[in-house]
Amino acid sequence: MSFEAAKARLEAAGQTHVLQFWEELSAEERGTFLEEISQLQPDELVKHCREAAASASRESSADGRLDERMQPVPSEFIGSVRKSDRETLQKWENEGLLQISQDRVAVLLLAGGQGTRLGVSYPKGMYNVGLPSGKTLYQMQAERIQKVQELANVRHGCRCTVPWYIMTSEFTLGPTEKFFKDNKYFGLCPSNVVMFEQRMIPAVGFDGKIILEKKNKIAMAPDGNGGLYRSLVDNKILADMEGKGVEYLHVYCVDNILVKMADPVFIGFCVNKEADCGAKVVDKAYPAEPVGVVCRVDNVYQVIEYSEIQPETAELRGPGGELLFSAGNICNHFFTRSFLKDVAEKFESKLKQHVAIKKVPFVDGEGNLVKPSKPNGIKMEKFVFDVFQFSKKFVAFEVLREEEFSPLKNADGAPLDTPTTARRSLLAQHYRWILAAGGSFMDEHNKPIAPKHSTAQNEDPPAICEISPLVSYFGEGLEKLLNQKNLKSPFILDENEAKNLVQTA
Repeated sequence: MSFEAAKARLEAAGQTHVLQFWEELSAEERGTFLEEISQLQPDELVKHCREAAASASRESSADGRLDERMQPVPSEFIGSVRKSDRETLQKWENEGLLQISQDRVAVLLLAGGQGTRLGVSYPKGMYNVGLPSGKTLYQMQAERIQKVQELANVRHGCRCTVPWYIMTSEFTLGPTEKFFKDNKYFGLCPSNVVMFEQRMIPAVGFDGKIILEKKNKIAMAPDGNGGLYRSLVDNKILADMEGKGVEYLHVYCVDNILVKMADPVFIGFCVNKEADCGAKVVDKAYPAEPVGVVCRVDNVYQVIEYSEIQPETAELRGPGGELLFSAGNICNHFFTRSFLKDVAEKFESKLKQHVAIKKVPFVDGEGNLVKPSKPNGIKMEKFVFDVFQFSKKFVAFEVLREEEFSPLKNADGAPLDTPTTARRSLLAQHYRWILAAGGSFMDEHNKPIAPKHSTAQNEDPPAICEISPLVSYFGEGLEKLLNQKNLKSPFILDENEAKNLVQTA
């Protein structure tokens, strides 16, 4: 793109200030800048800037009361790990493993965030929370995919594949690609790990003007995890899925250390219910817990953010004393490929734009870098769950928080969702699995450690133990290895240790 073309494009959008430092730029800087400007479409840019300023204004003045229009998800559209009998859970698991064995299931990871609150400069999936094994989130997730493939292979005598689609952003694509290559894709076939990039959109000031991050760079931000739907088309991911025979997708966020990749029980439940869209939920821990709630508004399914619900509504209870609006959203979803195709082709433009008021570093009129002390910019984003409204058959699936949800969002020192709480959640889960399998622990003096079946989030379990996903996907198969075994803490059950236990049995 030439300077003249760039200038004309920006003039059409009312954003000529973007070129105010042009004369000060080197030839290389100019080339990079023109490439960035060439990605901006004038019509879209005008609409984006106008909507950002208008939405921010509405956000500050909106009442936002939805309470009188809210209804809980009807019980007939909710499955539950806690309330279902073993036979029903086994039926759903069998269905899920059958679909996996036929190469009809893939997982899709939302990994475009920068991890700002965590305080790191690299993608969250590369984070090591301090487990005895030193494994990162990416490694654990890769190993869970391998194990669920193996479970389906053994059950159905086949060799199946669960493709892994990873949506990154401008910030995370390069480091993620390098990390996977350096670690040989953690044992997965590289052709089955498909990375793609979501769109970046300009941050806008309260005056509707694009913010300059540098003299030759616009301040950009990912378009939210709801940017998935446009990215699926832009990057020909739907076509790739169709070519691989994928019919069902498990979509999740990178930061949940307990996520069950391609969970056969969840997949089987949704397939059994002939759902096109599903959401895992957990019971809210308390009425005011800051999590979104899966519910209906005017008979349309959606997630209502906790800040949009009045305290008296959050406190409402059903006939059995349970919270009426208890279905906490954990960003863990099921979609059919055909539903994703419909959303991408017909409904993506109708998705709500959410406003995030942020502190956005910028260059002032003299070209000095300024780090603002208060919010100065608007970032617009779409949410992945805002497509529930377009579903023809929506279902929710209640899972146990202690088994499936422990997000990593904040640096240590925060009260919740830190590396320490994530690590403790996983270690406590593995400790429970070992007790359930008949194992017990000894201290350094060979004295028994008294078992404790539940631990608080602010304490480690009585014994430290970690089980590789390559040995057990979700606690299965451990009894034959650990029943009546006395183990020393810390204990790591990896593939080599599993072989040793089999040989000494």
